[in-house]
Amino acid sequence: MNKLDKLFHLKEHNTDVKTEVMAGITTFMTMAYILAVNPSILAESGMDRGAIFTATALASFIATCLMAVLSNYPFVLAPGMGLNAYFAYTVVLGMGFTWQMALAAVFVEGIIFILLSLTNVREAIFNAIPMNLKHAVSVGIGLFIAFIGLQNAGIVVSSATLVSMFSFKTSIKEGTFNTAGITVLLALIGIIITGILVAKKVKGNILWGILITWVLGIICQLTGLYVPGEGMSLIPDFSNGISVPSLAPTFMHMDFSKIFTMDFVVIMFAFLFVDMFDTLGTLIGVASKADLLDKNGKLPKIRGALLSDAIGTSVGACLGTSTTTTFVESASGVAEGGRTGLTGLVAAALFALSLLFSPIFLAIPSFATAPALIIVGFLMLTSVTKIDFNDYTEAIPAYIAIIAMPFMYSISEGIAMGVISYVVINLVCGKAKEKKISILMYVLAVLFILKYIII
Repeated sequence: MNKLDKLFHLKEHNTDVKTEVMAGITTFMTMAYILAVNPSILAESGMDRGAIFTATALASFIATCLMAVLSNYPFVLAPGMGLNAYFAYTVVLGMGFTWQMALAAVFVEGIIFILLSLTNVREAIFNAIPMNLKHAVSVGIGLFIAFIGLQNAGIVVSSATLVSMFSFKTSIKEGTFNTAGITVLLALIGIIITGILVAKKVKGNILWGILITWVLGIICQLTGLYVPGEGMSLIPDFSNGISVPSLAPTFMHMDFSKIFTMDFVVIMFAFLFVDMFDTLGTLIGVASKADLLDKNGKLPKIRGALLSDAIGTSVGACLGTSTTTTFVESASGVAEGGRTGLTGLVAAALFALSLLFSPIFLAIPSFATAPALIIVGFLMLTSVTKIDFNDYTEAIPAYIAIIAMPFMYSISEGIAMGVISYVVINLVCGKAKEKKISILMYVLAVLFILKYIII
């Protein structure tokens, strides 16, 4: 225990081993879906599903260990959602690139990221963003992950009005309650259960919420109330024993033959841009919620955090997966009290273990993890009280950043909208000199505007 305290400075961060372990388990549980979703998406590009599963687990393990060692922060990394869809559906299926070429683009993006991290460019961007916008990013991410949770649970569905609530009446009428309706009901029950546990300040509340919801689902399956789809079950299936899928079909299969073409450069920069600002947004939001920012709004040891992300991306490409990035679900561990790299190491160990016990982790359904995301969204929303609403030149850009994230379904778009509106509103209102807006903020605003015009 003393060694762990010395290594991770637990007392200094007002935490202990038990809290960090629970936080690490919670973060992993809310992220475990990536082990099922990432292979499913990337397999559409022609890649081997088993190899992708192994690459996903290993990339997450390596990158998260680097984060724990280089920065001592409770952030967990894995191949990012959104970027994997861009990889499969846009680059490979849409533009006609092979998955080997797409992996090469991810690898090059990671190398450029490493260079930017070592030369302080990314750190400078982080520090240039005003404090009110940083709080807004935390709030925006909260709404964003709550929306993801609502979608994962099937509570919010697409409709003629873009989105609407799931209809139990229609589900019963069409005879789909036992397949779809019951999972939505379980998710709603899970939200209430998790909310009660959080309100009562039960230790490990979010993790308990996930497990209780999952167990309720298993009971419903065993009693026939829930009928899973073909080949699916909430009960772990060890009928094939314990085995780790081979990496051979994807390991070091990168194709650099089109590296000097304009298409390759555009793809690589698309990966780079989204990864950079998703990562910065996540770091800002989660670090703000964890009170890891200093009085000037800077994140100490940010270089280590950014470097971990960058190295993880290149390593992941070598293994055979899309861009590895810092996960916003890290906020669930922070909400559990995680404050140091020990949280990350616990989550990393579970990613490694998942290689052997994948049936258990893959059996946890999205309707069980969704309540955790929704409640964590609430916890991140509380940062809204830190925004200065008396100064409209601060409050309006913060508001724009907040609403852009869930409505545009992107952390990076929220940051872009926030930065552009902050610079423009303060310039027009004559507050730019008074607030000493950094040159980098102006450069970012121009680059974001150009992005919307060119890309």
